[in-house]
Amino acid sequence: MSSNVVTRAVRALLLLLLLLATTVTIAPEWPVFQAERHRLNSLVGLREFDFLSWFGEALISKAIGAASGDQNYLDEVEQKALVLHYLEQIGEIRRLESEIERVYANPEVADPEEAAAGLHEALLATRAAASRLQPTAEAIVQGQIASVLAEEGFGFLGQVFPPVQMRMTPLPLVLIVSPRERIEAIYNVPLDHGLSVVTQEELESAIDQQLDLSSLVVPIGGMGFYPSMIIETPNAAFLMDVVAHEWAHHWLTFQPVGVRYLASPEMRTINETVASIVGAEVGASVVARFYPELVVPPAPATTEQPLPDEPPAFDYRAEMAETRRRVDELLAAGQVEEAEAFMEARRVFFVENGYQIRKLNQAYFAFYGAYADTPGAAGEDPVGPAVVALREQSASLHEFMRRIAPITSFAELQAELDRTR
Repeated sequence: MSSNVVTRAVRALLLLLLLLATTVTIAPEWPVFQAERHRLNSLVGLREFDFLSWFGEALISKAIGAASGDQNYLDEVEQKALVLHYLEQIGEIRRLESEIERVYANPEVADPEEAAAGLHEALLATRAAASRLQPTAEAIVQGQIASVLAEEGFGFLGQVFPPVQMRMTPLPLVLIVSPRERIEAIYNVPLDHGLSVVTQEELESAIDQQLDLSSLVVPIGGMGFYPSMIIETPNAAFLMDVVAHEWAHHWLTFQPVGVRYLASPEMRTINETVASIVGAEVGASVVARFYPELVVPPAPATTEQPLPDEPPAFDYRAEMAETRRRVDELLAAGQVEEAEAFMEARRVFFVENGYQIRKLNQAYFAFYGAYADTPGAAGEDPVGPAVVALREQSASLHEFMRRIAPITSFAELQAELDRTR
């Protein structure tokens, strides 16, 4: 290995350690240690995700990728082909994993281990092939997103800060805990990847009954650790969206708005809505520039009216928004049991219309309601629409982020909107 390669690897390692240290230093405030949190930790037990081990593995992978620089020897066409081939491998991995799960879930299979032996071998081989491509594929995606961010005005001397760094990985699940009498994520605990639904429900039931709280274990698409943790997806458009979303969190971490992430539910909603806007815009631009054949054309406008006897199509977002509005009304009136009974009835209604919601409770809205760039679980919460309005008032994405950066409360966001209306 040449001295230049070693130097690049050492510099990459030091940069990652510096950014991690900085992020930890200015991270948002954490709630004071409480007996309730201690009891929650006891119930979670050894199911909590091990970030230290994950970070060590990710750091080694990123250092290897930075040292090799394989992506620099490929032209744009070859880079695109490599990324798409890698995503095909990820799709095959997910298919094989689903096949294995079906074998083990089939009661007619007497020996699922033997029946799935060939699938396990194929899975291991595909994982190995994907692992060889992963460092280069991730470096290419990072460069593509960074180039669009630089064009949007986030570059300085040809570099984007923080650097775009991501790793596709099996993601932890996240335990969301809310009080029963109001909708607020008071605890957010990353859990081990792959916990069975039975284990998830046992944990939720223990928390709900022993702590008199509302809890829900949810899957996530990404996590703003550094490098960001990104779900293993074969969908290029979704991948670009999520990577840009998590980069936005990294950028916000260095701004007052990000430092105050956990200061209030409103600040969490502001941060998540901003990141969703960045993810959608930058992700779409990356796909349009580097993967134009994947751009989905908009549906043609139609003036056709449904037949008189044809029922209207089920509008999930409208129905969920109405559900949230009614739940807020019941909780504001102190009718907690009535709100919970209503949510269960609505959950059954959603399932009947094809939406497999396992549990609909205060924790569900505390999590999904924070992503308020589109209507739905946020209900009539004014925070998300205010962020969207600020983006609409801004001439560019960079101007929008510059204006949102110093915001430390919803009142300040409203004042910024009023200043330019």
